[in-house]
Amino acid sequence: MMTSSTTSTGAGMAGVTTAGQDALLLAARVLLGAIFVQSGFGKLMALGGFIGGLESQGVPMAAVLGTVGALVEAFGGLAVVLGAWTRLAALLVAAFTVAATLIAHRYWDAAPEAMKMQQTQFMKNLAIIGGFLALAAAGSGRFSVDGWLAGRR
Repeated sequence: MMTSSTTSTGAGMAGVTTAGQDALLLAARVLLGAIFVQSGFGKLMALGGFIGGLESQGVPMAAVLGTVGALVEAFGGLAVVLGAWTRLAALLVAAFTVAATLIAHRYWDAAPEAMKMQQTQFMKNLAIIGGFLALAAAGSGRFSVDGWLAGRR
């Protein structure tokens, strides 16, 4: 059941309906999670290459960490998109993004010609991490598996 009542959950949100907030949370989940679904399943389909890349960057236990990372990225991203176990999934994908950022976007170690691009990628990932933390705080909204399950109780 959709409601048209307004909420007062923060400055600037006055007049936004609960359904409007749920729609924004749905959009946030899809926009944040989609790239992780695509990239994670891509890594799983070419796991050897992904693990080889981690080994070449000196990541210890690359086979284990690469497999776990690809699984978290793919299935955590899917859980975020669907709104299933959203808070946990958002925190797991945020942690994955922290690790990936520190491995792949170390702009301070990059060659001068790559430094600016790596710094931009680093900062972009910080923004994505912030989005996942906000989603972990806000939850999935009603337009989600979590919302559907909560409505059945």
